[in-house]
Amino acid sequence: MMLAKMAPYLLLGFFFAGLLRFFVPKSIYKKHLAPRNMKSVLKAAALGIPLPLCSCGVIPTAVGLRREGASHGACASFLIATPQTGVDSIAATYSLMGLPFAIVRPIAALCTSVFGGWMVNRFAHEDEALSAEAVKESDAEKHCDGDHCDCHKEQEEFEKMSFWKKFWGAMRYAYVEMLQDVGKWLVLGLLIAALITVAVPNEWLAALHEYKLLNMLIVLAVAIPMYVCATGSIPIAVSLMAKGLTPGAALVLLMAGPAVNSASMLVIGKVFGKRTLWLYILSIVIGAIVFGLGIDYLLPAQWFDVSHMVMAGGHMHHISVMRWIWIGIFVLLLLNAFIDKYHHSHTMKEDNKTFAEQKDSNVTVYEVHDMSCNHCKANVEKIISGIEGVEQVEVDLVTGLAYVHGAHDEDLLIKKVSDNGYPTNRK
Repeated sequence: MMLAKMAPYLLLGFFFAGLLRFFVPKSIYKKHLAPRNMKSVLKAAALGIPLPLCSCGVIPTAVGLRREGASHGACASFLIATPQTGVDSIAATYSLMGLPFAIVRPIAALCTSVFGGWMVNRFAHEDEALSAEAVKESDAEKHCDGDHCDCHKEQEEFEKMSFWKKFWGAMRYAYVEMLQDVGKWLVLGLLIAALITVAVPNEWLAALHEYKLLNMLIVLAVAIPMYVCATGSIPIAVSLMAKGLTPGAALVLLMAGPAVNSASMLVIGKVFGKRTLWLYILSIVIGAIVFGLGIDYLLPAQWFDVSHMVMAGGHMHHISVMRWIWIGIFVLLLLNAFIDKYHHSHTMKEDNKTFAEQKDSNVTVYEVHDMSCNHCKANVEKIISGIEGVEQVEVDLVTGLAYVHGAHDEDLLIKKVSDNGYPTNRK
């Protein structure tokens, strides 16, 4: 049973992700990335690898880095490295796929992102003006004015928080918000893995086992347009390997699946430029294939054998009591996260309905599409709150509705949110 192996490592990974979120100042991620050289590109990659951000959530973070003076290449490196890994997915990779995969995965992300950042610095000079203009426009919308910018105020509030407030914030982020974001993809990944195990004949992929490059190209063709998070992709990769997919092709899935999807590509092309987008995709494709071929041809096959994992999954009576306890803790936390999410959604809906019924109230409701996580929700709220006339905004991730209080330009709001990758319309 895959969850039995993953549960303790996932919980540990979420714990460290929470600590990173609340105890590492954002200024650390910004002040080292300004020079337009390989050193800043390497730092951006190294800083991005442990962060548990998805391919859509990483985009506003990269724009924030650009606003603080990070070079275009450093932002591209950060965009490539961050979605591929995270402390939670590295821990889960170790639990299901072993130490070699857990080592190769972040190394591949590091090298791919450094290569991509170098190419952007070298071949996308004209896109720098575009990303600088996007940042300038974003600052104008948020009324940025030096030390009076909302970003600086947020940083000051963060620094004033007590240790225990940060700690409990980290625990909520780890075991509520992250579980809300990752949980559905993990469950979906486990279900797909079970379906592959039961429904896909061994002969299908086994027949292609000797055609290693073809394996990788097939995986790329499927992985690039779809979305699967860094953690949710792991059980799928394990099941496909058990059916005959090469370890190198599995690594391609682990790299390309989380890092590239149609929604993120549209936004990267708009904010950072079309050439940057193509270099972004090219670096991931080249990096995934190079490292995939390296695993298949240069490293011992036994390092990447997952047959023991699949065999263990078929014998649930062999699961130890301690592992059942970890499963129980994980399932309870997952249920709590989803109950919290839907309870908050219901409360928000009722509160805004009551407010809208009051005399002289001014609440406008919008439908916001393609939000997949709490980082998307926070990004949409920041975009809307920066529009003149908006007094308060609440975004419901469950229903995809944004409740906006105050008189504002509705067409401008729809345009700004849609331009950032979240198609929006008035409800």
